[in-house]
Amino acid sequence: MTTTGTVSTAASTPPSSPPPNPGSGRLLTVLQGNFRQYGMVAALAVIVILFQVWTSGILLKPLNVTNIVQQNGYILILAIGMVIVIISGHIDLSVGSIAGFVGAMSAVLMIRHAMPWPAAVIMCLLLGALIGAWQGFWIAYVGIPSFIVTLAGMLVFRGATQYLLQGQSIAPFPRSFGQVSSGFLPELGNKALYHWPTVILGVLVMIAAIWQQVRQRRTQSRYGFDVPSVGWFVLKCVGIVAALAAFTMLLASYRGVPVVGIILALAFVVYAFVMRSTVFGRQVYAVGGNEAAARLSGVKTKRVTFLVFVNMGLLSALAGLLFAARLNSATPQAGIGMELEAIAAAFIGGASASGGVGTVFGAIIGGFVLGVLNNGMSLIGIGSDVQQVIKGLVLLAAVGFDIYNKKKGGS
Repeated sequence: MTTTGTVSTAASTPPSSPPPNPGSGRLLTVLQGNFRQYGMVAALAVIVILFQVWTSGILLKPLNVTNIVQQNGYILILAIGMVIVIISGHIDLSVGSIAGFVGAMSAVLMIRHAMPWPAAVIMCLLLGALIGAWQGFWIAYVGIPSFIVTLAGMLVFRGATQYLLQGQSIAPFPRSFGQVSSGFLPELGNKALYHWPTVILGVLVMIAAIWQQVRQRRTQSRYGFDVPSVGWFVLKCVGIVAALAAFTMLLASYRGVPVVGIILALAFVVYAFVMRSTVFGRQVYAVGGNEAAARLSGVKTKRVTFLVFVNMGLLSALAGLLFAARLNSATPQAGIGMELEAIAAAFIGGASASGGVGTVFGAIIGGFVLGVLNNGMSLIGIGSDVQQVIKGLVLLAAVGFDIYNKKKGGS
């Protein structure tokens, strides 16, 4: 009887299914947690491939790639500052007007008063930080919403630019200042097939990128976060190196990396480190995620908000200087629409409209999505009116996708 019961029980036991692959589960979790970031990288790759085909290979010619970097450098600088503002739960509508005003001030100092351009640049950057401090004071310590303060700033500094220039353009800037926007990393020795300083710089960037990936993986493992398997991690690192190598060789086959690219790379490294690895960066995320909870946790929320807008003013000034140097003149219309491009880049790159979410890397990717769209549509002859429609739809889709994900996660 006992034997029979045992056999019957064993027969009724369903066959065991193969155990799930823990590596695949971890990979799925990691991908879901970073879907917006990986999704926009994939979207940028698809856009590049499509326009490379539609433009018969013109998009990825070395000269055109260099133009994309130079034409969008100031927007990407603004996008870095804007994503930090949005992460903190605010918005800044005045960045374009501040950029135009600082560009006009730089022309007054360098051209009308013959001030040496390095001294004028320092003064203009300090002016931008001071403007940011002025706006940050009203937002952080008085409590006026950032939308109202920066809307007022947009009007004030747009009018101040008109007054400063008296409705006329001022040109030309000193040639050495113009090299800030249109110059390239100098060659070493005789001219070769490839620009070797750019190749060397690219290799250093690849090493730094892989080191950062390894460091991030170790940190996540130490604190118990899900990480992909070693195989997927190696594949990711190979993809990063391949993308950076291709970009490096494109630039090196023309005149090398532009000065704007170096400035942008330095800004990316500094701000990515600040937001990822410093107390201030974590405080910005905390304030944007839940300001009341951050205040109860001991975060000086007013100080954090104030410094965020000081930083935005500084980066607006830098963008204004780059734009003026590229035009080789200061114009009353400079800066119009820059704030919209910067905000769009931040949102397309994964920033959340409710604050607390976003990355510097995502803002850069969002900026390049817009830059490639602008360049590609111009190359195939699409008018500026249709371009605006398409960019608006891309922005709407990005923000709508963010809201959809939140609703799905909350259900």
